[in-house]
Amino acid sequence: MSDNAELTSKYVLQTVPFDARFPNTNQTRNCFQNYTDYFKCIAAKGEDFPPCKQFKKAYNSLCPNEWISKWDEQRENGTFPASLEP
Repeated sequence: MSDNAELTSKYVLQTVPFDARFPNTNQTRNCFQNYTDYFKCIAAKGEDFPPCKQFKKAYNSLCPNEWISKWDEQRENGTFPASLEP
């Protein structure tokens, strides 16, 4: 089996499914909403709750890595601009 075939069988690449709350092509708000929803979900249900993982997949797909790093840093410093309470 070639290396390319092995990689294809190990990883499945998917895009985020359509979300009717964000019908426009600009996905910035969708990115931010999924980020905040993930942390609200794990605060309420814990990290092992499977529906929470969908939010994480979505924000990792939609958001630039720089934004995620910045928001993680803001959460750690207590300066994140949104409430993450469930």
